[in-house]
Amino acid sequence: MEKEKYYVSLASHEISKVRYHNNDDFVIYATEEEVRELRNKLHSMYRRDMDAYWRAHIPIVKYHHDPGNETYDREITEVFQMLYELGGEQTKEYIKSTGVLNDMHM
Repeated sequence: MEKEKYYVSLASHEISKVRYHNNDDFVIYATEEEVRELRNKLHSMYRRDMDAYWRAHIPIVKYHHDPGNETYDREITEVFQMLYELGGEQTKEYIKSTGVLNDMHM
Protein backbone atom coordinates (compact mmCIF):
# COMPACT_ATOMS: atom_id res chain seq x y z
CA MET A 1 0.00 0.00 0.00
CA GLU A 2 1.28 3.46 -0.88
CA LYS A 3 2.01 6.02 1.80
CA GLU A 4 0.40 9.43 1.53
CA LYS A 5 1.03 12.73 3.27
CA TYR A 6 -1.21 13.62 6.21
CA TYR A 7 -1.43 16.53 8.62
CA VAL A 8 -2.00 15.73 12.28
CA SER A 9 -3.29 17.98 15.06
CA LEU A 10 -3.07 16.61 18.59
CA ALA A 11 -5.24 19.41 19.96
CA SER A 12 -8.21 18.48 17.79
CA HIS A 13 -7.25 14.79 17.36
CA GLU A 14 -7.47 15.38 13.62
CA ILE A 15 -5.75 13.60 10.75
CA SER A 16 -6.26 15.15 7.32
CA LYS A 17 -4.86 15.02 3.80
CA VAL A 18 -5.68 18.71 3.45
CA ARG A 19 -3.69 21.38 5.28
CA TYR A 20 -5.83 24.19 6.69
CA HIS A 21 -5.81 26.51 9.69
CA ASN A 22 -3.81 24.88 12.48
CA ASN A 23 -4.15 21.22 11.61
CA ASP A 24 -0.48 20.74 10.76
CA ASP A 25 1.19 20.17 14.13
CA PHE A 26 2.82 17.10 12.59
CA VAL A 27 3.33 15.87 9.04
CA ILE A 28 3.32 12.11 8.56
CA TYR A 29 3.50 9.70 5.63
CA ALA A 30 1.23 6.74 6.19
CA THR A 31 -0.89 4.04 4.61
CA GLU A 32 -4.64 3.95 5.19
CA GLU A 33 -4.13 1.16 7.73
CA GLU A 34 -1.55 3.19 9.66
CA VAL A 35 -3.89 6.19 9.68
CA ARG A 36 -6.70 4.00 11.06
CA GLU A 37 -4.39 2.77 13.81
CA LEU A 38 -3.33 6.33 14.67
CA ARG A 39 -6.98 7.49 14.68
CA ASN A 40 -7.84 4.67 17.09
CA LYS A 41 -5.01 5.73 19.39
CA LEU A 42 -6.11 9.37 19.27
CA HIS A 43 -9.71 8.38 20.00
CA SER A 44 -8.62 6.24 22.94
CA MET A 45 -6.49 9.13 24.23
CA TYR A 46 -9.53 11.41 24.02
CA ARG A 47 -11.63 8.94 26.06
CA ARG A 48 -8.91 8.73 28.74
CA ASP A 49 -8.69 12.52 28.79
CA MET A 50 -12.43 12.74 29.46
CA ASP A 51 -12.07 10.15 32.23
CA ALA A 52 -9.35 12.32 33.80
CA TYR A 53 -11.58 15.38 33.49
CA TRP A 54 -14.35 13.69 35.48
CA ARG A 55 -11.85 12.28 37.99
CA ALA A 56 -10.57 15.81 38.61
CA HIS A 57 -13.97 16.65 40.09
CA ILE A 58 -13.51 14.05 42.83
CA PRO A 59 -10.97 15.63 45.20
CA ILE A 60 -10.41 12.51 47.29
CA VAL A 61 -8.88 10.61 44.32
CA LYS A 62 -5.30 11.75 43.85
CA TYR A 63 -3.78 11.98 40.37
CA HIS A 64 -0.97 9.55 41.14
CA HIS A 65 -3.49 6.92 42.32
CA ASP A 66 -5.62 7.02 39.20
CA PRO A 67 -5.05 4.17 36.71
CA GLY A 68 -6.82 6.19 34.01
CA ASN A 69 -4.08 8.79 34.08
CA GLU A 70 -1.42 6.11 33.77
CA THR A 71 -3.25 4.71 30.76
CA TYR A 72 -3.48 8.19 29.21
CA ASP A 73 0.24 8.76 29.74
CA ARG A 74 1.05 5.41 28.09
CA GLU A 75 -1.28 6.12 25.17
CA ILE A 76 0.09 9.59 24.47
CA THR A 77 3.60 8.13 24.46
CA GLU A 78 2.41 5.50 21.94
CA VAL A 79 0.94 8.28 19.77
CA PHE A 80 4.24 10.18 19.83
CA GLN A 81 6.12 6.98 18.99
CA MET A 82 3.84 6.40 16.01
CA LEU A 83 4.14 10.04 14.89
CA TYR A 84 7.91 9.70 15.10
CA GLU A 85 7.94 6.49 13.05
CA LEU A 86 5.65 7.91 10.35
CA GLY A 87 6.85 11.50 10.49
CA GLY A 88 8.78 13.62 8.07
CA GLU A 89 12.14 15.07 9.08
CA GLN A 90 10.66 18.13 10.85
CA THR A 91 8.26 15.94 12.81
CA LYS A 92 11.07 13.62 13.87
CA GLU A 93 13.34 16.49 14.85
CA TYR A 94 10.61 18.16 16.89
CA ILE A 95 9.74 14.95 18.75
CA LYS A 96 13.45 14.32 19.45
CA SER A 97 13.84 17.86 20.76
CA THR A 98 10.95 17.49 23.23
CA GLY A 99 12.49 14.42 24.85
CA VAL A 100 9.08 12.76 25.15
CA LEU A 101 10.48 9.47 23.88
CA ASN A 102 13.82 9.53 25.70
CA ASP A 103 13.02 6.34 27.63
CA MET A 104 11.98 4.54 24.45
CA HIS A 105 14.04 3.32 21.53
CA MET A 106 13.49 5.61 18.54
